[in-house]
Amino acid sequence: MPAGEKHGVGTMRPVVLSLLFFLLLATDTNVASSVLASVKFTPSDNYLLDCGASTSTQLNDGRVFRSDPQSSSFLSTNEDINVSADNSTADLSVSPLYLTARVFNGRSTYSFFVSKPGRHWIRLYFYAFANAKYNLTSAVFTVSTDDIVLLHDFTPDSPASAVVKEYLVGVSGDKVSLTFAPKKGSLAFINAVEVVSAPDNLIADFAAAISPAGQFNGVSKLALEVAYRLNVGGREIVPVDDTLGRKWRTDGGFLKVPAAAQNVSVSTKTIKYPDDGSVTPLIAPSTVYSSADEMANSNTADPNFNITWEMAADPAFSYLIRMHFCDIVCKSLNTLYFNVYINGLMAVSTLDLSSLTSGLAVAYYKDFAVNATTITNSTILVQVGPNPDSASGTPNAILNGLEVLKMSNAAGSLDGLFAVDGSYHGGAAPGSIATKVVPGVGLALGALTMGLVVIFTLAEVREATKNFDEKEVIGIGGFGKVYLGMQDDGTKLAIKRGNPSSEQGINEFQTEIQMLSKLRHRHLVSLIGCCDENNEMILVYEFMANGPLRDHLYGSAGHPPLSWKQRLEVCIGAARGLHYLHTGASQGIIHRDVKTTNILLDENLVAKVADFGLSKAAPSLEQTHVSTAVKGSFGYLDPEYFRRQQLTEKSDVYSFGVVLFEVLCARSAINPALPREQVNLAEWAMQCHRKGQLEKIIDPHLVGIISPASLKKYVEAAEKCLADHGVDRPSMGDVLWNLEYALQLQDAVMEHPGEGSSDEKANHVAQESPVRKGDEGHAVINDDSTPIAGPLFQGR
Repeated sequence: MPAGEKHGVGTMRPVVLSLLFFLLLATDTNVASSVLASVKFTPSDNYLLDCGASTSTQLNDGRVFRSDPQSSSFLSTNEDINVSADNSTADLSVSPLYLTARVFNGRSTYSFFVSKPGRHWIRLYFYAFANAKYNLTSAVFTVSTDDIVLLHDFTPDSPASAVVKEYLVGVSGDKVSLTFAPKKGSLAFINAVEVVSAPDNLIADFAAAISPAGQFNGVSKLALEVAYRLNVGGREIVPVDDTLGRKWRTDGGFLKVPAAAQNVSVSTKTIKYPDDGSVTPLIAPSTVYSSADEMANSNTADPNFNITWEMAADPAFSYLIRMHFCDIVCKSLNTLYFNVYINGLMAVSTLDLSSLTSGLAVAYYKDFAVNATTITNSTILVQVGPNPDSASGTPNAILNGLEVLKMSNAAGSLDGLFAVDGSYHGGAAPGSIATKVVPGVGLALGALTMGLVVIFTLAEVREATKNFDEKEVIGIGGFGKVYLGMQDDGTKLAIKRGNPSSEQGINEFQTEIQMLSKLRHRHLVSLIGCCDENNEMILVYEFMANGPLRDHLYGSAGHPPLSWKQRLEVCIGAARGLHYLHTGASQGIIHRDVKTTNILLDENLVAKVADFGLSKAAPSLEQTHVSTAVKGSFGYLDPEYFRRQQLTEKSDVYSFGVVLFEVLCARSAINPALPREQVNLAEWAMQCHRKGQLEKIIDPHLVGIISPASLKKYVEAAEKCLADHGVDRPSMGDVLWNLEYALQLQDAVMEHPGEGSSDEKANHVAQESPVRKGDEGHAVINDDSTPIAGPLFQGR
């Protein structure tokens, strides 16, 4: 080989190695450089219609919307009606898409052929401009696809505001249809329509479930409505700047305490996407990941202080929440640890972004499924805050982007309970037994203000109960008899018929409707409706197939004894229901009659609290108690309430403590047949516990089955509930936490029988179990009900 060639290779080698090292450094095995930000998506279907326009319309972002003549083949309608905004009143500041509209006076359908099945965006543009001939502000109509109701009885909120409704729906066939159906005597209209393909992997089929914790599957089968899409800490992103033509709003208007957050941003060129393709610019553009909100004054932040975003939500629907993260605030790895909460429930504990992404400034997102039962006050709260238990790192928390999407319900609807075929999927179907839904409940109730309830006619109730056949009686209480009712479609109902001559019955009837018509929760029995006709007082509830808890404790009604785990799960469910009552509404509710006959079990042994006839509104923040005549059931009655006639939530806690011992011992709260010292279960159980003899009164079916650690934690919770003074009793949130912990201790023994002592297993569970401290030092459980105390402070 010539010497010159050899010399040339020798002198070039260091340069090549340096370049190779630089390339390896720049293209880390875990992340790709920000050149991925240039990824483009070309939709296979891209229909853009400017309805009512005579010529095509080009927007500033370059997109061209077809005119009506160009898109006439897509539409099937009985009459062509194109309208324009009156020149004298037209708002020229709005998009040109809003200056014309297509009006429908009868059912009309757009049909779009699909070249590739899969997820498609549907965007509907509405603007009720002034027109001399048609009053668009009075329009009432329904919009649906072939199988999804998008809007039901929709009407413009305001003639002065433009509205874009954005959906993500699955298309399985070769076309997608959009049907506009005006309500009788009204009209429908639309200003513009988009039907555009979306990437197949944009939404995964699963999400992390918040309550109960686990994994929610089947997202791909659901239609989604975009409720909010926020570029947190950054500017508004218009469609032309987004990889999929989406609009991202700023988050400032949704911060509950704006002073709690401060904006931070970096160059988009520093943002990296994972090399495995788990996150791409199609999920969110680098503009989203390059800005964030972080804790204000993070170096001195109170570890119990959070950033909170508050958004209105429909409590009848579940939601998919996508949170975007990118650590653009840290200088080194593993220095940022924070918690994420949704509706007061722990979503992620000790989130360490750099560990998950193996780097800094790497895009990451996570999806959460939020059950409708966790939505209180028609609000979704998203919070991030420092992990108070983290010993390392600077107290801080960040969020880069937030998307909130409503999920379609069992009716296949994103707006109400009616399916595309018009069938009703609510608690009682019109035409079967319930005939109307109104915001009042009959003349006898005067001007009571309540939520919506279904009004049944007396004839319908008679038909459902076989004319109040005594053979259909499934229970008897202080209010009256409870009958099994049957709808035409086979749905079972529990129908409670009160005594019309009882003044107490009238009060309980009104109270029950007032309370339950406003409440919906997995662990509260649902009120479907009522009948207030011919002096009848009838309440209609969901049917609870397994009846009261009491029947499962004493071997009555042929029920086999519940296992210890089943008893714990039932108590946890009831505790969740009571915790929701105390904290879930704008003003808490005190049940006032907690007992085992008022805890009902459905076909899956899910516990639900029932019978709200004695319930009272809890004291306000300015009050310590409610003064009221003493009511309740002997054996469960709070002695302090009995003495002082001052009612608080802690009265329910006392009663629940009695329930806990009743569940453990399988004997009634009061049994006059026993020796005097044993008549009252609460007193007898506490006496045995103090003597260390509690095992003598435990249900024989449980002997040898309960883990000692689980029993200890359970009895500890029950004992605290029975404290003489209410101020010394725990909150229902604390009780719930202890019961959840007792279940974990029992599960640890059941999953690994014979492996180590129960104390060792209990210690293992204790290390794994996250404890959150409330503002009074109490531990707080991740409940499926409502925002609760703890590191969830929304401001100072």
